[in-house]
Amino acid sequence: MKIQNPVLHGFNADPSMIRVGDTYYIANSTFEWFPGVRLHESKDMVHWNLLPSPLSTTTLLDMKGNPASGGIWAPDLTYADGKFWLIYTDVKITEGAFKDMTNYLTTATDIRGPWTDPIRVNGVGFDASLFHDDNGRKYLVQQTWDHREYHHPFNGITLTEFDTDIMKLRPETARNIYNGTKVKLVEGPHLYKINGYYYLFAAQGGTVYTHQEVVARSKSLDELSFESEPDGPFLTNFDTPDLGIQKQGHGALVDTPGGEWYYASLCGRPWNHENESAYDPRGWCTLGRETSIQKVEWDDQGWPRIVGGHGGTVEVEAPKDAILTDAPVDGSQHDEFDTPELNGEWNTLRTPFTAEVGSTGDGKLTLIGKNSLASNFDVSMIARRWQAFDFDAETKVKFDPFTYQQMAGLTNFYNDKHWSFIFITWDEKKGHVIEIGENNNGNYTSYLKDDAIAIPDGTENVWFKVKARKQSYSYEYSFDGQNWHEIPVTLDAAILSDDYVLQNYGGFFTGAFVGLAAVDYAGYDQPAEFGYFDYKEL
Repeated sequence: MKIQNPVLHGFNADPSMIRVGDTYYIANSTFEWFPGVRLHESKDMVHWNLLPSPLSTTTLLDMKGNPASGGIWAPDLTYADGKFWLIYTDVKITEGAFKDMTNYLTTATDIRGPWTDPIRVNGVGFDASLFHDDNGRKYLVQQTWDHREYHHPFNGITLTEFDTDIMKLRPETARNIYNGTKVKLVEGPHLYKINGYYYLFAAQGGTVYTHQEVVARSKSLDELSFESEPDGPFLTNFDTPDLGIQKQGHGALVDTPGGEWYYASLCGRPWNHENESAYDPRGWCTLGRETSIQKVEWDDQGWPRIVGGHGGTVEVEAPKDAILTDAPVDGSQHDEFDTPELNGEWNTLRTPFTAEVGSTGDGKLTLIGKNSLASNFDVSMIARRWQAFDFDAETKVKFDPFTYQQMAGLTNFYNDKHWSFIFITWDEKKGHVIEIGENNNGNYTSYLKDDAIAIPDGTENVWFKVKARKQSYSYEYSFDGQNWHEIPVTLDAAILSDDYVLQNYGGFFTGAFVGLAAVDYAGYDQPAEFGYFDYKEL
């Protein structure tokens, strides 16, 4: 078998991979999307199945009001003492000098839960991970944030002992064990003990095209005792711009039962407009940061090296002892909304899907109109990741607005400042109409205006479709679900990419989503009904 990178398509960033017995698990960041932390499992590293998210209650995760790309940063999954340990960070500020955040710990004996109530650990820095030493001691390893303008904000990697008797850190043991290299921005640390050495894996260079992973090692856990790998970095695509996957770096190391080694990393797949260089800009990653896996070998000096060179490869040899895993071949999804629980691919913004937002079952999804899609509070939307560059998605909507402040339909969404929306609304002259709106860096545009499409009297349902074709996407509508009409508005898909958002905003860590939304910022809670949803990868 071959591993085809990326192994997890669409927004699946900051992988923390472990093995328990013959099964591999990956935990990924989810940022402001609820539920928190995305989990997959596999026995072959090639085919992966989605598991229930561990942070599925507001007891474990309360993100109301969090900024875009705040929330869950770089969760760390480990297994020790007969249970799973999950360290996760909830970031409350993404812009400016400060990064207010809280690191939490929860545990479970079964990866599917239940997970214990969270223990507040600290707020020293993000990307915290838990290291279980072979002498029974445990340590929190984390990026360290420094708000002082005369210091670099990424102030090395801090190690602090965690006391399992009282389930708290011992802050008096905190020490800086590594400052990274001159590349700076050292983050995402994971610590391992192999053949008598402590190996520290850490990301550098920012999670963009200069991203990289470095390795350092030490015989002790003393302050600044770690030396960097010679002839590094361990992994980067900064100097491999023609490879199909880019941005590799932040991730985690794992061994197989047979003694092979692999490294799971975030990655991106950029594309370019026809009139752009493929080198500058290197491209637009509308699918966000995905997950790749590279094979690792150890040199005669005991340093890990990526097989095929530090840029990695798109196709990788699977483990020799891999057990074939049955998993979906693509991300296509058809949902008739016939159960009271949402399909596991659906996500909501910041808060869970509750009766205040809507309900599902009996062949329909009801969404109660709330704030606009530009809000960080009370957004009535369910959405799923773009997992392919080319796809069609469609739905059927029943909605009876009586003001232009009410809208319901199909959205393609990156964050509160970058999205588009085809929707039913009210026009003073035409009554019920179809409009397309787009938010581009917070600047809103109505594309149809006086040409908004009038919905014939007596029409009960309107069907909406989006056709995404890598560089652009467009919308269609139907009044019978059979005869579709193209709307002559072509939207630039780059606006829904990490790289576009980065130009004006520091929180650029997610990816494009397609979803269903109902807006009533008039405050009358006007409901919308959705008859089905279909997402088909091409």
